Amino acid sequence: MKLFIGLGNPGKQYEDTRHNVGFMAIDELSKRLNIPLDRSKFNGIFGIGHVSGEKIILLKPLTYMNLSGECIRPLMDYYEIEDKDIAVIYDDLDLPAGKVRLRMKGSAGGHNGIKSMITHLNTQEFNRVRIGIDRPAGGMSVSNYVLGSFGKEEQPSIKDAIAISADACESFITEPFLQVMNKYN
Repeated sequence: MKLFIGLGNPGKQYEDTRHNVGFMAIDELSKRLNIPLDRSKFNGIFGIGHVSGEKIILLKPLTYMNLSGECIRPLMDYYEIEDKDIAVIYDDLDLPAGKVRLRMKGSAGGHNGIKSMITHLNTQEFNRVRIGIDRPAGGMSVSNYVLGSFGKEEQPSIKDAIAISADACESFITEPFLQVMNKYN
């Protein structure tokens, strides 16, 4: 069983913001894998399907970014999912906009959604798909930046990054994450 988690904030006002690229990637996977997000439990919306003989769960926590772990841990416990079988997709200020990087472990790097996951999973060792959103320019606050929409010039690279992230997640269904990481990094 594999669990793919997209981090973001619920609500129409956050739909196309930089902080919601994780949700965007889960929506892309939902379309590709034909797994509708039609269940609501554990403070999240999710869908369950089967791909290549593997049970797949796609999850979007509805707890807001800073409390993501409060949704993820109970779902993992309920479905008996091991840390090694998850991949979390989220925005990263330290990567150029549209750049995708995969990691198998690491610190939160200042990302509050990842901090919450580390706290609730009690480990830093879980698979990550990071989508670069770059840092704000011109003195804009980080919170205003991540809750803002992508500029017209960023949109093509972000669309590509979401597609690459979904490709990597699809590969993880049948390949070890280390192999997927080596292929996509």
